[in-house]
Amino acid sequence: MPRIKSIAPEFLVADITKAAEHYRDRLGFRIIRYVLDDPTAFAMIGRDDHIMMLSLAKNGRGGSNRRHKSEAIDAYVWVDDVDALHDEFAQNGADIMMPPTHRVYGTKEIEVRDLDGYVLCFGQEMASRRPAGQSAV
Repeated sequence: MPRIKSIAPEFLVADITKAAEHYRDRLGFRIIRYVLDDPTAFAMIGRDDHIMMLSLAKNGRGGSNRRHKSEAIDAYVWVDDVDALHDEFAQNGADIMMPPTHRVYGTKEIEVRDLDGYVLCFGQEMASRRPAGQSAV
């Protein structure tokens, strides 16, 4: 069976350059490329081996799932050290909505909000809280 190798969320944003720089400066992503229209309409950003896409919203703007459900997120990112990531984000002035929190389903998570209101949850599997042989995915 064919395997999915990667997935890249696409967020609709009000200003591509400001959004990309926010991810770079606050969340440690790198700006991979801009598509230079007038105004800039698209950017790819990445961290480690993973990519996100930012697209200029037209006829209004995008928006977080949180507008429709109080406990919704817009992207979930698995990490290997949520505490270190939290410290990095705090030092960079990121909008941390939830500090490192143990969840009943066996992960430790943080939530951050980006410049356009999207909520990203970064989670780390906590092996001691998960039954032997069971993975998060």
